[in-house]
Amino acid sequence: MDEHGRESIQMKKSTFILEYSFMTLGSALMAFGLHFFLEPNTIAPGGVTGLAVVIQRLMGIPMDITNLVINIPLFIGGILILGKAFGAKTAYATLMLSLFLRLFIVFFGHYTITADILLAAIYGGVTMGVGIGLVFKMGGTTGGTDLAGAMINHYFPAISIAKLMMILDLIIVGIAGIVDQKVETALYSVIALYILVKLADFIVEDLSYSKAFYIISRKSDIIGERIIDELSRGVTSIDSRGVYTGEKRDMLLCVVSRAQVVKLKKLVYEEDPDAFLMVSTIHEVVGEGFSEAKS
Repeated sequence: MDEHGRESIQMKKSTFILEYSFMTLGSALMAFGLHFFLEPNTIAPGGVTGLAVVIQRLMGIPMDITNLVINIPLFIGGILILGKAFGAKTAYATLMLSLFLRLFIVFFGHYTITADILLAAIYGGVTMGVGIGLVFKMGGTTGGTDLAGAMINHYFPAISIAKLMMILDLIIVGIAGIVDQKVETALYSVIALYILVKLADFIVEDLSYSKAFYIISRKSDIIGERIIDELSRGVTSIDSRGVYTGEKRDMLLCVVSRAQVVKLKKLVYEEDPDAFLMVSTIHEVVGEGFSEAKS
């Protein structure tokens, strides 16, 4: 085997270890939020984990058992209906979540960090959101309503997976309020669900972001050259024409890191104080100078 082949195998091993390490951490954070914040206050932030909270309150069945009992048939159904796309990572994350829930029960019993239901909803949502975000980021899922939604969508494609997940999650949130006989419990569960979804999206979209600049100027050639020379960023020139004036100009497209935003603005206005700038936030850029494409 040549040097390139050995490097490729080593890289795959490193990627494998990194992905499963972060999925393990994500599963641990989810279990932490569930055990120490959400379950003691009957806050069910949707999903199978939220249903597990409700079932534990109703029947006393531990959350880790419920998580496995519900997710195993979902996982088998997913293989039969959707194929093996979600594969080993979903199975691993589901098992690790149940394992960490069991470990927390064994070592900490039913200890809760706070009895303040608002704090529990906020911090439970935060820890679960970061946890599930890490799992999603590494290409896994924890089963639950996302898998159930995908299976239902297979038979009813007119209803999107996102809408199906939302419906299932809201049903579970409503059940939590009924079980606890308090409307407030359902409302706090909605807060936890909202925080969880937003943080998971934030993690998946990446903690870092870049800025895309669209620059229209009479001095686009000079500005483009300075961007390449001084910021070491690529620039694309796009033919454009003003509808009102009919005047043709080159519009420059350039993507820079957050640290270069101020420098680029200063550079543009040094050359042309009348330049027209449009700036948008980009959560992921793949290519030279930014992140590499993932296989």
